[in-house]
Amino acid sequence: MAKKKALKKIFVLDTSVILHDHNSIMNFDEHDVAIPITVLEELDNFKIGNDTKNFACREFIRTLDKLSKNQSLAEWVPLNGSDKKGKFKIVMNNVVTGFDAEEIFGHNKNDHKIINAALTLKELEPKRKVILVSKDINLRLKAKSLDLAAEDYETGKINTDTSEFSGQLVVDNVAPEIIQELYKHNVTTNIDFLGERLMDNGYYILKTDKNSILTYYNPYKKQIERVEKEYVFGIKPKNAEQTFALNALLNPNIKLVSLQGVAGTGKTLLALASALEQHKQYQQIILARPIIPLSNRDIGFLPGSAEDKVNPYMQPLFDNLNFIKSQFSKNEKKGKKIGELEQEGRLKIIPLAFIRGRSLSNVIFIVDEAQNLTPHEVKTIITRAGENTKIIFTGDVNQIDTPYLDEQSNGLSYIIDKLKGQELFAHILLQKGERSELANLANDLL
Repeated sequence: MAKKKALKKIFVLDTSVILHDHNSIMNFDEHDVAIPITVLEELDNFKIGNDTKNFACREFIRTLDKLSKNQSLAEWVPLNGSDKKGKFKIVMNNVVTGFDAEEIFGHNKNDHKIINAALTLKELEPKRKVILVSKDINLRLKAKSLDLAAEDYETGKINTDTSEFSGQLVVDNVAPEIIQELYKHNVTTNIDFLGERLMDNGYYILKTDKNSILTYYNPYKKQIERVEKEYVFGIKPKNAEQTFALNALLNPNIKLVSLQGVAGTGKTLLALASALEQHKQYQQIILARPIIPLSNRDIGFLPGSAEDKVNPYMQPLFDNLNFIKSQFSKNEKKGKKIGELEQEGRLKIIPLAFIRGRSLSNVIFIVDEAQNLTPHEVKTIITRAGENTKIIFTGDVNQIDTPYLDEQSNGLSYIIDKLKGQELFAHILLQKGERSELANLANDLL
């Protein structure tokens, strides 16, 4: 007897999913996708602006318009004209029987209207499984309380804990002759002792009973190389992990670097100092960070010009730049060079949204607070890279400021998980705080 074919599921998308990934409608395989009419209303409020959510909104609206050409959105519309993808349509929120989210949770709130749209579909399609998909945890809980299945949007979400991958490893009981060769020649082609621990652009602390040495595996030359501490624009690494980080930041063969660590571990300072050290190799140094308004207040509410509005959000980057400047007297050559780079426009500190649409060629590009970006956003940034471009992501996955991201769904975790072991990529987890004893105490105990 032939096995009965399972009915396709219906996934109802919340606005948060679309703003997280404007291509989300295409990521549900053969199943159907429903868009509540209230979501379209909410998207109308996001279509103007230069932030990533505004871009996502416009792209999604264009996609719906293209897919529904000469067709009614009140009926199921094929997503790509084949059986490999499902269909989509716009659904209303007029519950006929059963639960009414607006009656239970309150009127005049769009979340409750979106739940009602899913409940309506559940009534109209009793034989099919209807699932509300949202990045909003509370919305999912409300839906489940009304016996409506609800899930997080899983595309781009990793299953591993990136804090377990540090990009560096301590290797004990190394043969003394290997250490001696590294001290004498700075390289060794004897790599077999690492076995499965060998990784492209991996960093290793090799130890014997009496000695230890910092090393790096060069995937191009297939050899282990000694890593020594280097001064960069007045900044000297204070521990092994900072030494490894600087090595990766200064290595011209590594085009993408991620630095993860808590406050005070030196992520941004090392990235900026290394960029300044390499100012002759690149036409421009750009430091950027996403703007996350406090209390979800839009930046437009702040007084002043565009520069006045964004400067408070950029202040941590200016603080790091000023710290580097303080390492030099007014007459020192390197101190003057920083001022020259700023005046010539070769050193810029800008909000991340300002680089949208740009091609990043001959640039060293530092993205701070990368844990507040979505996987789609980091992919967009990396795909902008042109010739002679290096991109550095810094951040702390335990300090996410956006409500719809977590340790597994943010852009920083995503690139670490997907790109580790690639020849063009290196990652270093910075764990030791070097800001002050007080900052270390707070990180450890509070």
